[in-house]
Amino acid sequence: MTALVLVALAGLGAMAYLSFGGGSKPAGGPAPQPQTSTAQGDARVEAEPSDAPIVKPEHSLYIPAKGTGKFLLPASGSRVFGHGKIMRYMVEVEGGLRQSPTTFARSVDKILADPRGWAASGKWGFQRVNSGQYDFVVQLASPKTVDRICGSYGMTTNGTVNCSGGKQVVVNLKRWLLLTKYYQGKADQYHALTINHEVGHRLGFGHMTCPGRGRPAPVMMQQIYGLKGCRINPWPYDAHGRFLTGPSVRGK
Repeated sequence: MTALVLVALAGLGAMAYLSFGGGSKPAGGPAPQPQTSTAQGDARVEAEPSDAPIVKPEHSLYIPAKGTGKFLLPASGSRVFGHGKIMRYMVEVEGGLRQSPTTFARSVDKILADPRGWAASGKWGFQRVNSGQYDFVVQLASPKTVDRICGSYGMTTNGTVNCSGGKQVVVNLKRWLLLTKYYQGKADQYHALTINHEVGHRLGFGHMTCPGRGRPAPVMMQQIYGLKGCRINPWPYDAHGRFLTGPSVRGK
């Protein structure tokens, strides 16, 4: 299969407007409504502030500057997670990263299947495919490959962040492994934030900001820039099925 060219974020993206199916309402109130949509081909990048501290990992990590440039798919797809409009997605990993496509795909599957994830609304379900039509694709890539792909969309990623454009999300291996300063030691939570934020853009949601000191940060908040008094949170819903929202950030 021809490698899919891609684009995603560190914390995250853009999307083609989608028509949404109906479904049951979450326990905490009405299903969330997308706040904004962007035309397919639109793209964005979300970078950490230039003065963000670098936290060195306790153990050596293999992060090659450049992979093979060719992307590999897991051998099979997944079951359907959730109900409503089924969003078909692909997952790919660049060769030469010493990262298993199957392991990465299962990480994405687990996040999308979580009861605190986007499927909690009852409006969307998800299924990973490895052929045919798809609504979005998530790729794990080396820093230089991310720069090349994101550069084709007019974005500068400097080998450190992710970017997103059209249907495509590209996750920088360096960011995936080194995390961000607010999520040090919390790899599973940071990975959930990355995937949920980007999928939120694919579903039509724009950026949000902190709703109040001490409250959970919305998953659509650019948490890499700072928490503004909120607590870290990688999920769109809480354990009671309530949508964790915040004031919209206009124009972003």
